[in-house]
Amino acid sequence: MNTPAVRASQLPPPPEAFRLRDAAWHRASIEQALRHWDGRSDLWVFGYGSLIWRPEFDHLEARRARIHGYHRALCLWSRINRGTPERPGLVFGLDLGGSCEGTAYRIAGPRVPEILGALWEREMPSASYIPRWLNCHTAAGPVPGLVFTMDRRDAGYVTGLSLDRIVAIVRQGHGRYGPCTEYVLQTADALDAAGITDRRLRAIARTLRRTP
Repeated sequence: MNTPAVRASQLPPPPEAFRLRDAAWHRASIEQALRHWDGRSDLWVFGYGSLIWRPEFDHLEARRARIHGYHRALCLWSRINRGTPERPGLVFGLDLGGSCEGTAYRIAGPRVPEILGALWEREMPSASYIPRWLNCHTAAGPVPGLVFTMDRRDAGYVTGLSLDRIVAIVRQGHGRYGPCTEYVLQTADALDAAGITDRRLRAIARTLRRTP
């Protein structure tokens, strides 16, 4: 049986296309994201990937939440956290269309600058995500939350990958936070534990657990 050809748009970009952002860029990006924040109120952040099972920041409250207009997808090449320039993995982004269930975290107002600084270092080593304010719909009502959505103009954005190709890429990825396989499976397990259904991710996880 012939293996389907991989389109050029589905190959990782060359390493030189990947550019790390410095501390000054991070500060400016955070200031832009917080331009309408009053500097005192608690702030909500929406997690849809590893933030669900490894938030790594203090929070006052966590709620199951859904955002509309975006869906969870393995749509970003990872050259640091879950891969290398030579063997990139894939990480989750929020791509256009549909909806996504995850966890909304409430951060105490006085801690916001400190926590967002650390969060930007983790989530925004490059400019692959666009921070947006979206309504996070929870059982207790909607709350405005800061959400990291995918920038489709970014060189690391990828779409249209088959399930088998996603699995092959995930299996090869290993970065500063560990294996890409671990990242994907722990996210799938965290969603299952929370009663959140993501059929595409569940199919990927089921295939990953099979012996290659």
